[in-house]
Amino acid sequence: MNRRLLTFFIAMSLSWSNLHAGYWKDSNGNPYPDTESRRSVGEFGGSLLITSDPDWEKKWDTSPETIPVFNEAKVATQGKWIFTLIFFANPKLNANHEADITCDLKVIRPDGTESINQRDIVCFQGHLKGESNHLYHAAPVINFIGEPGDPTGIWTVDITLKDNLRNVAIPLKTAFTLR
Repeated sequence: MNRRLLTFFIAMSLSWSNLHAGYWKDSNGNPYPDTESRRSVGEFGGSLLITSDPDWEKKWDTSPETIPVFNEAKVATQGKWIFTLIFFANPKLNANHEADITCDLKVIRPDGTESINQRDIVCFQGHLKGESNHLYHAAPVINFIGEPGDPTGIWTVDITLKDNLRNVAIPLKTAFTLR
């Protein structure tokens, strides 16, 4: 198990509820710097994770007290599934305690061509179960399996997470290598 990833998710689970003034904070109140795959704009935050866990949904769908542990995937091999998960925190809510989040999804092959390019996909719309500053999983999951003929090399995942009520967009990026 990747201990850094476990530590990251423990720290992030503690800090997502401490999102204020445009940055993530650890349990001691120290800000985490933005990265390509985890950032905030104003008070809205988003994060991407590529995992090789086929049971990621079971790991995620637990009580709020349970901290999920995901195995990060930086390398994919033909015939093995990987999953890109999108997370968000602190969306603006309407009077009914509802959020409206969409996203643009793009996956770019090593040769620069697009495997996926979709705009304004529903990421989350409706009533939040819990506080808005908790960590939530967005609806789209990008499932990927390397097939014969797929180009090897670095595949890039670009997501633009949009809080439509706040009129804020967060560009997020991560990548994996297909071998």
